[in-house]
Amino acid sequence: MDCNLRENWKIQHERLHVKHRGHEAMHAEMVLILIATLVVAQILLVQWKQRHNRSYNLVTLVQMWVVPLYFTVKLYWWRFLSMWGVFSVITSYVIFRATRKPLSCRTPRMVYKWFLLTYKLSYAAGVIGYLAIMFTMFGFNVFFRIKAEDSMDVGVVMLFYGLYYGVMGRDFAEICSDYMASTIGYYNMGGMPSRSLTDDICAVCGQKILVDVDEEGIIEDTYQLSCNHIFHEFCIRGWCIVGKKQTCPYCNEKVDLKRMMNNPWERTHVLYGQLLDWLRYLVAWQPIIIGIVHGINFSLGLE
Repeated sequence: MDCNLRENWKIQHERLHVKHRGHEAMHAEMVLILIATLVVAQILLVQWKQRHNRSYNLVTLVQMWVVPLYFTVKLYWWRFLSMWGVFSVITSYVIFRATRKPLSCRTPRMVYKWFLLTYKLSYAAGVIGYLAIMFTMFGFNVFFRIKAEDSMDVGVVMLFYGLYYGVMGRDFAEICSDYMASTIGYYNMGGMPSRSLTDDICAVCGQKILVDVDEEGIIEDTYQLSCNHIFHEFCIRGWCIVGKKQTCPYCNEKVDLKRMMNNPWERTHVLYGQLLDWLRYLVAWQPIIIGIVHGINFSLGLE
């Protein structure tokens, strides 16, 4: 049996060599086109993100939100489609509440709670998926009499769900963060805030701070940044970790996220956020770049 498999593989390998014999120059040209396209596309995307960050994030978010809908309908992935529908409905309602004027005093905390829940669930799903894949690769599934393909499928699906909804939740949270904070008046992306901040007001949600910085709160504590501005702990964590902001909501001073993480285990959230940002580029723009490469090769007659 093994001899037959090796013989079939050898025959297929020889056929592949015969098919591509004499195409070395063409292959080298295709590799150069791929590298050049990746470099140029990376430069353009970086420049776009630096100069027009909001439009870059919006276009990327639309791609991430709409493209899976096409594939799920085409391939009949009803499980993913149902979860995508539930997430889209709830998130649409949250965005609707976040963009109302005047902004309800309960809206900011509702928005951050929803996206923080999405973030934590996606983080848990990603970790479970990764552990399931490692569990299968090291052969532990044999001890529990679980088929390798079943445990691997569960791991891949959980990892995909975790990373995908993690990216979506963070991007929507960033849009809502900007809009709510600018509506309240204590934050302005382009300049000085339109309202003055008093010592007992949180610049994220606009509500009073009832717990002093040195006191231990029953529900949540009060957090003070290095610029001496104080916030509700949930608000500033939602602003920095979920909303992807690394500046003070009032004065735009740099926030040291590592200093905010008293628990060493919490620092993994920063790394997870960086992973989601990298994945966003990979999923949203990599297929377009590959499509451009194929188009160039086709126009030049390369196969």
